[in-house]
Amino acid sequence: MGSNPTLSAIIIIGPFDGLFPGSGQRGMPSQKAELRVVSNLEELERAGAGEVARLARKAGPKRSFALALSGGRTPRGLYTRLTGDPYRALVPWASLHLFWGDERHVPPDHPDSNYRMVQETLLARAPVPPGNVHRIPAENPDAAEAARGYEGILRAFFRLKEGQVPRFDLVLLGLGADGHVASLFPESEALRETGRLVAAPWIESLKTHRITLTPPVIRSAAAVLVLASGEEKAEALKRALSPEGRVEECPARLLNEARGHVVFIADRLAAGQVRP
Repeated sequence: MGSNPTLSAIIIIGPFDGLFPGSGQRGMPSQKAELRVVSNLEELERAGAGEVARLARKAGPKRSFALALSGGRTPRGLYTRLTGDPYRALVPWASLHLFWGDERHVPPDHPDSNYRMVQETLLARAPVPPGNVHRIPAENPDAAEAARGYEGILRAFFRLKEGQVPRFDLVLLGLGADGHVASLFPESEALRETGRLVAAPWIESLKTHRITLTPPVIRSAAAVLVLASGEEKAEALKRALSPEGRVEECPARLLNEARGHVVFIADRLAAGQVRP
């Protein structure tokens, strides 16, 4: 993408043996991850938007590009930038199919809804065909039923046979300060899910259900892009990339077994505990 703005970035290629102070342990994830460190949140948003546009453009306009979106503060800025120059002209919007990696158990017009956030920042400004938008039916009072409904949507779109898992072209994730990705929180029973594509775990710390893609779906994606911004994410990013640790303690570690390419983009504050 020749028109992508220049970013002052440090590129670090994993696996991340010995990158951390005090780490002498050896270990190797099944996939190498890539860490890109940029100066600040603005550059992170630009780098993320550039990566989404690059991958969608690379797929071409003649086939569907299945993208699972994330909620959260950092992705919000990415979506806004995608609708402006130079990214807007680079994205083949008609072939983009939008899904959600997770959703709050609220109606789509609720202030906390991930769908509503994407509607306001992206869908209201970009020419995505309405039929290409596949939201989670989180207005269903029964969260488990909403999860089953969304699994049905995935199975129909990807034309899955029994036992098959969808392969998204790109899954976009934020990184929580506790290491969670999507709505897979530490010690969540959903982290042990192997059969279902979508789960609705109870999040005790939030006193609510969340609806989320399960680890097999996230691991199966052709590409995963994880965004991390702010000093409060530094410990989580260090643990996510560490050569040892439990997925139950830091759910982002599930990406160590991803089938596709994994890229973490972090600003300098979030990457403060990673030592090149």
